[in-house]
Amino acid sequence: MTPEFLLNHAISPALRLLPGRMNSQQAVAMMIAIALQESGLKHRRQIGGSARGYFQFEQGGGVRGVLMHPASGEHIKNVLVALDYAQDADAGACYAAIQHNDVLAAAFARLLLWTLPDPMPNRDSPGKGWTVYMKAWRPGKPHREPWNDHFETAWEIA
Repeated sequence: MTPEFLLNHAISPALRLLPGRMNSQQAVAMMIAIALQESGLKHRRQIGGSARGYFQFEQGGGVRGVLMHPASGEHIKNVLVALDYAQDADAGACYAAIQHNDVLAAAFARLLLWTLPDPMPNRDSPGKGWTVYMKAWRPGKPHREPWNDHFETAWEIA
């Protein structure tokens, strides 16, 4: 998958299912950069791990967090209903679905970012982007080296 395809067929449709205030160029760029960082847009299932989808969500981490957080819980329920899932789908059902439903995965990604108090970084702030990514995704083995390139690529597309 290309970043452009992800934007057009997953991120943009997901953002249309969420409140308009969640849609910003900064948020879109962060989502693209995170997908590039996490999966390279090549792996719906983590190699040697349990994360799912291009954003690489863990069932007990990001999925459960978005479902349970007061800032995101109601929004993800609305997305689930819009995509013909049960409004009360549990973390296991959502975790299974995001491996193959890119719109749902993108909604989870945006909502996970929404749970942070940090504003989304601007184009000239890849370091701040890294900080936001680390706070939201809490990767087990973070690799800082490719982030700036992913961040720049994301901003070219967003």
